This record gives sequence, C-alpha cells and structure tokens, in this order.
Amino acid sequence: MSKPGKPEHVARHPPQLLDAVLREWGGQGDLWIFAYASLIWRPDFEFAEERFATLHGYHRALKMWSRINRGTPELPGLVFGLLPGGSCKGVAYRIPQAQVSTTLPILWEREMPNGGVYDPKWLRCKTALGDSRALAFTLSKRSPSHAGVLSEDHYRQIFLSASGRYGTTRDYAQLTYDKLRTLGIHDHALGKLLQLVKP
Repeated sequence: MSKPGKPEHVARHPPQLLDAVLREWGGQGDLWIFAYASLIWRPDFEFAEERFATLHGYHRALKMWSRINRGTPELPGLVFGLLPGGSCKGVAYRIPQAQVSTTLPILWEREMPNGGVYDPKWLRCKTALGDSRALAFTLSKRSPSHAGVLSEDHYRQIFLSASGRYGTTRDYAQLTYDKLRTLGIHDHALGKLLQLVKP
C-alpha cells in the first residue's frame, strides 16, 4: 500500500465525526467510497474493486481553496469539491468489510483535516452492476474553504502562479482531467478552464 498524502492542516478532525460515519455505515457489509478527483489517480488506500459510477445531486467543482498542498496562504490554489446540484461521474471503490477499520483512517487522515473542509455524506451512486451507497466528501457552500464565484482572469492567475508542497493547481487540474478522459468521462467545465492557459 502506498503511503497516504499528508493532510492540508496539521490538526485532525474530531474523532467523533469519523465514529459517526462508521455508525452510519453500520459494519454489515463492504464499504464504498465515491472518488471524483485526485482519489481517482492517487487513491492511497487498498480496495478490492473499482466501478465507473454516477452520483446525482452533486457536481465536481474546482472551488476549494488550497493554501498548503496546491498553493500558499499568500497565493491560494484550488482543489476540487463536490457541490450541490447536477451530477458527477467518477469511480466507486469497494473496501472489504474486514479491512475498513484499517483502511478508512488512512483515507480520513488525507481527506478530513481539521477545520470542517469537507462534509462527509453517504450518497447513492449508480453503477452498471447496481446502485451503491457510498461515502463521498462534499463541500459546503458555507465553508470558509469554498471559493465561490471566480472570474476567468482569477482562474488564469491561479493556474499560472499557485503552487504548494504537492505542486501546482494547474498540474492537479490537468491530472484530474486527463485521468477522467481515460475513463471516458469528459468534464467540459474543467476542459474550458484549462483552455484559459493553453498556449
């Protein structure tokens, strides 16, 4: 198993939230994770199965501020979040029941730093082999990490300048776009943003 990426912040989310997520799961079967951005090209956890999946009611958006991983406090970068509305195509990963107690904390450390960046939710996603109830990391519009409406010029500036300990926002966005295309997923909104910095 590869080592998990370091979280964006040093402090950890209260353990009660992870406990609540595990209680909602119930422990009666395998656990599914819905991936829509970097978890697709760098999951950092072991899984038994992956399926193409569609989630209705949320969409992928490059609207979460990143002040360490893909930017700095002086020039924040951006990463993806799941925002309400529309639909999102991605990947559902199945974690066997017996491995959840060791695998989920690894994922949690990466995705859930302190500060309430993501709102973890159990959401229904559709796959060719049937629906699955999956854990998804959504972004609240009330979160201080939500970037809100950004102009094309602002996106262009971020793509050209923002860089953090894991690299640039532009590379992060391009890696996500390219991986989605290999899966047959065409994110037209993301493609339009990346065109802003094409030579």
